[in-house]
Amino acid sequence: NQCQALRRTLASMKRFLFILTLLLPTYVTAGPLDACQEHIKYGAPSLSGDLLCRLGYALSHNPERKTADWVAYHLTKEKVNGTIPRSNDFRPDPDLEPGKRAELSDYKRSGYDRGHMAPAASMKWSERAMSESFLLSNMAPQVGSGFNQHIWKSLESKVRKWTEERGELYVVTGNIYATNHPKTIGSNHVAVPTHCYKVIFDPIRVEAIAFILPNQRLQTRDLPNYIVSVDAVEQQTGLDFLSKVNDPVEDLVESAIPSGIW
Repeated sequence: NQCQALRRTLASMKRFLFILTLLLPTYVTAGPLDACQEHIKYGAPSLSGDLLCRLGYALSHNPERKTADWVAYHLTKEKVNGTIPRSNDFRPDPDLEPGKRAELSDYKRSGYDRGHMAPAASMKWSERAMSESFLLSNMAPQVGSGFNQHIWKSLESKVRKWTEERGELYVVTGNIYATNHPKTIGSNHVAVPTHCYKVIFDPIRVEAIAFILPNQRLQTRDLPNYIVSVDAVEQQTGLDFLSKVNDPVEDLVESAIPSGIW
């Protein structure tokens, strides 16, 4: 009788634990990214490369290309209205090994800007977040005039405006290489992306908009021409966005192409 009672107790405990797991919120467990759950709430696009967690963003760094495959960050109204001044303290990432990272010398006289993935202007809410945005792991070689200084900057500004209007946004940005042998700069052979992408998800309205822009001089007014579906970015990068969103909803959101810019 005691054995039967013990079995019944154990069975009841198992049922309780199973029910508890159904009720608990689901979190992404990604090792080095555990402290970055805010930024990858709807899923890390991949778990390959050097995974780095910063206060203002999470990223996957490609040690061969010395640029990020993806950088994810969560924006809110409070964050985009921060007042911390731009720090401009560009520096190599101390968490990456020399030889597997970009150095300041790689960009010097290269003809390319150190283009932010997670923009400094979106990190004005914290001195630490601002400073960490200038780590070279958060940079990629971008054409300056006509791209980094114009259309890309304009897109980043629009994302902050949309955040104010919508309440919060989840953003993933990164680089695309249309060739297996991209152009490189510097002695560390930092790869120059052929394109840069940005995926923006609104969890309140359950909408997404994505962009793929050639890394070249462009007309800022032509930004709407570079709107694509999230699916299109996945196809060109091999990444998986919004993997923690319910599958039917994810399919609808990722396949949609907005009729115009938000």
